[in-house]
Amino acid sequence: MKEEDQESQTPPKRSLDGMQSCEISSDSTDDPLSSGFHPHRQPRIVVIGAGLAGLAATRVLLKNGFTDVTVLEASDHIGGRVQSVKNGRATLELGATWIHGANGNPVYHLAEENGLLEHTTDGERSVGRISLYTKNGVAHYQTNVGKRIPKDQVEEFSDLYNDVYELTQEFFQNGKPVCAESQNSVGVFTRDLVRKRIMVDPDDSESTKKLKLSMLQQYLKVESCESSSPSMDEVSLSEFGEWTEIPGAHYVIPEGFMKIVDLLAQDIPSHTICLCKPIRCIYWNYSAQHREVIGKSSDTRRDDNHNDNNQGHQSNENPRILGQPIWVECEDEEWIPADHVIVTASLGVLKQNHEMMFSPSLPEDKVLAIEKLGISTTDKIFLEFDEPFWSPECNSIQFVWEDEAQLEQLAYPEELWYKKICSFDVLYPPERYGYMLSGWICGQEALHMERCDDETVAETCTELLRCFTGNPDIPKPRRILRSSWGSNPYIRGSYSFTRVGSSGEDCERLAMPLPYANSTKAPPLQVLFAGEATHRKYYSTTHGALLSGQREATRLMEVYQDHKA
Repeated sequence: MKEEDQESQTPPKRSLDGMQSCEISSDSTDDPLSSGFHPHRQPRIVVIGAGLAGLAATRVLLKNGFTDVTVLEASDHIGGRVQSVKNGRATLELGATWIHGANGNPVYHLAEENGLLEHTTDGERSVGRISLYTKNGVAHYQTNVGKRIPKDQVEEFSDLYNDVYELTQEFFQNGKPVCAESQNSVGVFTRDLVRKRIMVDPDDSESTKKLKLSMLQQYLKVESCESSSPSMDEVSLSEFGEWTEIPGAHYVIPEGFMKIVDLLAQDIPSHTICLCKPIRCIYWNYSAQHREVIGKSSDTRRDDNHNDNNQGHQSNENPRILGQPIWVECEDEEWIPADHVIVTASLGVLKQNHEMMFSPSLPEDKVLAIEKLGISTTDKIFLEFDEPFWSPECNSIQFVWEDEAQLEQLAYPEELWYKKICSFDVLYPPERYGYMLSGWICGQEALHMERCDDETVAETCTELLRCFTGNPDIPKPRRILRSSWGSNPYIRGSYSFTRVGSSGEDCERLAMPLPYANSTKAPPLQVLFAGEATHRKYYSTTHGALLSGQREATRLMEVYQDHKA
């Protein structure tokens, strides 16, 4: 950038009443990366989002001597997709629930070192894929005519399904070619192969075969909830085996996953985190040749402003006259300068907002990665009862619709959203949770559920339970609590998956800082990306989110250390 193009003007600090104003300290107006590094002053770093990735990045930066760090969080609380809710003596998780694996998992080590797992029961240390809460007891597979499927039939089918599930891992892990018939889809491959094996079994009657075909559909619904995909038909078969499971048990945190968030945040000064601070746009790669582009895009934003409360905002604060390396425009009309911005927004938010969120626009290949990767909604529905209507050995109620045996697509019209509810798990142990069930629903049907009121959802779930158990006397729950990740404007989905047509390379492309290294004249590492969707092997997990935040903080640390050296 030419000297005559740089301005020393500073934007007025503006914020709505009741909002925190993010004061950015600076020892110099120099831009540390615009014309070489200036180790004599602290770089200004803005972190977008106070979820696990954002907090982990901030924590690493502060611990390593970076003092000018500001976190902008759109919502009124930290934690992102962690949401723990107190319910009497128990804590219910509307978001992240499990520490998936122990060996080398940074979330596990954080919990273990701080005594968060002391009251975890043996039953909760479950590695089971279908029965998620406890290995004690039995999953009851119930049909929509109120009949329980015999345990031996369930076990026979489960063995068959798990054999085929293991095969889905081999395409990536062993480099097996994907045949055209599978459409590179986990759902299509699994459904076709399991159906073939069921139909050629000489020992099963036609009615038993039909029942097993119906169970297949239910298993695929469970799988969709675990993958946070609308349907397993959308999950890439060739990439499915790249997701890496950390060895060891799956743990819950009895006092709530929010304790992990609190641990990450405990050494971060409160003034560093600005709540209720959604951003409108990140102006990056500022230079003379971008002035006209930024000006035009900014004027367009004023015309098409999605924030109705800011229609009177004037352009006198436009970054084209401010001469700073990066500017973050907030929705409350405050402008915040930065040398580096770490974006931890969810894939769902990037899908919806990336065009408005970055100026200049993101490179085409990064946009393509955002578009190709998948994210959907998995919601929980908690139902609390005065007394259990289920038997003591029952650990879950699985909904098997007999009329769905031959269906290809498990997508429902809005009024039948409840058919996507795959199961209700019994929360364990009852001494902690009381008599509580946790239901699962995913995809577009979860969004339909989110639009219903509590009374409607409670009545619908009660009718389902009566229908499938054959017990018309099941009372309505005394309380209902449910998540709404799909309609949350600052989240837009639960977690990511590799959709058909995408790959782990898209996760890495999403994680690549801007501008790219081949842009030799541009200051490097202006915009960095973190969040679970940017981790190639641990996407969709809390440890993936945490590690991605540490990764980007380390990237900045190394650059400044290398330059000083």
